[in-house]
Amino acid sequence: MSMHLTVLGRVDTIAPPVGIPLVGGFVRAGFPSPADDYIEADLDLVAHLIQHPSATFYLRAKGTSMIDDGIHDGDLLIVDRSLTARRGHVVIMCVDGDLTCKRLSKIGDRYYLTTTNPNFKPIPLSGHDCHAWGVVTHNIHVLAPGFSV
Repeated sequence: MSMHLTVLGRVDTIAPPVGIPLVGGFVRAGFPSPADDYIEADLDLVAHLIQHPSATFYLRAKGTSMIDDGIHDGDLLIVDRSLTARRGHVVIMCVDGDLTCKRLSKIGDRYYLTTTNPNFKPIPLSGHDCHAWGVVTHNIHVLAPGFSV
């Protein structure tokens, strides 16, 4: 399967919201404008990223099969189990008893689990014991060396 997952747990629905300052304006790739540098409001990341807390889990990705889709080894995935997996979604699928993270695709008239990493071949859903476990709604990826999620 090449992408192993660790279920870290369910979203804590009773934890108090944690507000993080949200800076107004947009981030530019060029020179910043001092006029955009003001606090607009507080942002609760759980409220912003999670629609269905009781059905949402955090999983840790392990492997490189989804690297070209922006999911790297060690990334934290937010997975909503209440959503119906559709073609094009990045999904967590239980294939022959193992959880894997892939994109749900249709090739011809058959469904497959695919990646954009050319080192991995599509996995046909037929011929395997497959169950949709959830839909990946967000990926938290560390950019600064020395930090972890």
